[in-house]
Amino acid sequence: MNTARSQRSSGPKPPRKTAELRVRLAEAEETLRAIRSGEVDAVMVAGKRGDRVFTLKGAEHAYRTLIESMNEGALELTPDKTILYANECFARMVKHPLEKVIGSSFRRFLSAADRTMLRRLLKRADKSGSKIQVTINAGDGSKMPAQVSVGPLPKNGFKHAAVGMVVTDMTDARRNEELLRALTRRVVQAQEEERGRVAFELHDNITQLLCAVVFKSQALADNLPGRNGSSKREAIELREMLGKTANEVERISANLGPSLLDNLGLVTVLRAARTEFAGRTGLLVRLTCSRLVARMPAEIELALYRIFQEALRNVEKHARARHVTVFFRQQDSFVQMVINDDGVGFDPDHGSVRRKGIGGLGLLSMHERATYVGGSLRIESNRRAGTQVELRIPLA
Repeated sequence: MNTARSQRSSGPKPPRKTAELRVRLAEAEETLRAIRSGEVDAVMVAGKRGDRVFTLKGAEHAYRTLIESMNEGALELTPDKTILYANECFARMVKHPLEKVIGSSFRRFLSAADRTMLRRLLKRADKSGSKIQVTINAGDGSKMPAQVSVGPLPKNGFKHAAVGMVVTDMTDARRNEELLRALTRRVVQAQEEERGRVAFELHDNITQLLCAVVFKSQALADNLPGRNGSSKREAIELREMLGKTANEVERISANLGPSLLDNLGLVTVLRAARTEFAGRTGLLVRLTCSRLVARMPAEIELALYRIFQEALRNVEKHARARHVTVFFRQQDSFVQMVINDDGVGFDPDHGSVRRKGIGGLGLLSMHERATYVGGSLRIESNRRAGTQVELRIPLA
């Protein structure tokens, strides 16, 4: 066990020589440095009743070994964010000597915005899930993305409890996120290319063939004599069925490849899709769009349109709703779209089990679309209480 020995005065002493005082002062400073850097496990104080050993708080050897072997930064802070203890891993993160880290303020390693987040986090440190994402400013000028988790420590007789903190290097996690986003981008691009190809085939081949068959069936119905009433009625019904089929194929083609999106803009296409959906399903759909200052990037407009389509498709298939409201607005820094329905709702965490389709590829596709443009998708739903889909996409 490493110890530091301190002599306690038993009474007035005669003046010491200057050299002796300097030596003792140097020893005291070295003792304090060793205590602060974690090199000392206990302090032995000599007095009238003999030597007494004081074990330092948190200095148990097994505990210290565990903390020092962590691949994450471990700290103990006072309520005013002064670092009482830090392990070597955190010192390496911030690229400062450990003796310069202990005793300093944790705030020095954060930006002004992250300091505000940390202050809010410490206020709820006694609650579960007390974590934030910050950027650590290292001593060499580099920046490291990190996750900070906090929790209160026992007061042990003190007025205010210290705060325990774990700092996790998120560099690899962020890199993996970027790789996943790049993969999602390629998947989305491949999907759109395939959608465009299928839309072209439907519009230029299948629809034209169906239209030709419609004209032929109409001519056949017109040429049948009136005495063949039953045959004439069947021919007319066949022509009507073919006409409906041609219209449905054309609708699918338009939804697969929204050419109007490039030419007329997002709001016009959303309103057209709302009108088509309401007319086909009989649902009351209210769409509120704020005026757009300028056209957004094509990939953002496409993501908004596809998520709007998928949300309405889920309403049609699963929600059993009567009313749908869509709110769309654009601000300087982000665009927001909120879709509400008054349907039966579902459990977002277990939807794929309770109801086939919900929580499956549909919602996964919506999340991929949001991730593709750097946005966030939030879905709130409860049984028999409807569903809300909120999409936020940064424009910067």
